[in-house]
Amino acid sequence: MFIIEIIIPLILSGCGMIMISSLSLRNSMAAGNPFAHPLRQFQFIGVGVTFMFVCMLFSSEKFRKHSSKLFLISWILLLLTLIPGIGIKVGGARRWLALPGFRFQPLEFVLFTLPIFMAKRLNEDEVNLRSDLHSFLSPTLTTIFMLAVPLMFQPNLGGTILVAAICFVMHIERRGWKYPLIGVIFGAAAVVFLILIAPYRMRRFYAFWDPWDDPMGRGFQIIQGLVAFANGSVTGVGIGKGLQEERYLPEAETDYIFPAIGEEFGLLGTMFLISLYAVWTWKVYYIYKNAKNKFTKSLALGLTASVIFPMFVNVAGVTKLMPLTGIPMPFISAGGSSMLFMWAKIGLLMTIKAENKAINDKQEAKKKTKAKVKKEKEKKHELE
Repeated sequence: MFIIEIIIPLILSGCGMIMISSLSLRNSMAAGNPFAHPLRQFQFIGVGVTFMFVCMLFSSEKFRKHSSKLFLISWILLLLTLIPGIGIKVGGARRWLALPGFRFQPLEFVLFTLPIFMAKRLNEDEVNLRSDLHSFLSPTLTTIFMLAVPLMFQPNLGGTILVAAICFVMHIERRGWKYPLIGVIFGAAAVVFLILIAPYRMRRFYAFWDPWDDPMGRGFQIIQGLVAFANGSVTGVGIGKGLQEERYLPEAETDYIFPAIGEEFGLLGTMFLISLYAVWTWKVYYIYKNAKNKFTKSLALGLTASVIFPMFVNVAGVTKLMPLTGIPMPFISAGGSSMLFMWAKIGLLMTIKAENKAINDKQEAKKKTKAKVKKEKEKKHELE
């Protein structure tokens, strides 16, 4: 029953495993084991799939009931990243917490709890009775602001934009375009302002706008990504034969794994991945379309957006369609936090699908029973 919605993420995770192995085997000797990185990623996938099955054990109503608690926990974890000694500072940003054995990024937990929380709040009776402006201010803008404050102190502008996009699309589905459109305009102005006042963001913008102005400095990563796509051409140079094997491309296993795949597997490989995301989205659309109540309908939309939006942001960043944000490629990039909660989202979507099917089966059974009773009555009438 769940074959396509689960098999496609498994294929994507498998593609990520292949690419991580290709990138790391030649150079990785962590703890004397050249297979350390791919084995670690395999463990993350295994734990993620376990998370999926755990989520499938609970009903959507159970998640709705505890949505506020889950969201509050994720928000507190986000705040903890700002505390020195608890939050880990990497590349000038505090986005991680240290857990035994691996680092944990609370934003990924937020992107799991946010759709649940928003689906509940947007479909509460008191929200539906308010004016459009009031319902946009609370919960939508209130939730965005609540998350944006710790995210901007990390700092994490890409994560803030992602949170706002998910909240906006869920609000639009329930309440319409009018006020979110105004919010997008003001939000875009705020993003421009935040870029202008932060020197490191301006450097990133200049690298996006003209990476060849400083090809060995701020533009190096973007240029190497484009070179990787160019080297791959249509069919790719072959697995294990890319220049990125020699670490020319920074962050090739995480943020820039898509160009690395483009080099070794070419345009055909990258289009294959994009088509997998497209087919998965199409299948999940039917979960959203067939949802039997407003909460599960909003939840299905929010969960889907929290998977597909990061994919678009990652691909746009590495293909120079927008500035880089550091958002990983769902199911493909190396890392544990994203993998765990991406699979948890799959589990929750499968719960909604199973509930839809159970309701449909129950309705069909009622129709058959009514038809059978009607037929028996007609037959009895004929005999009389």
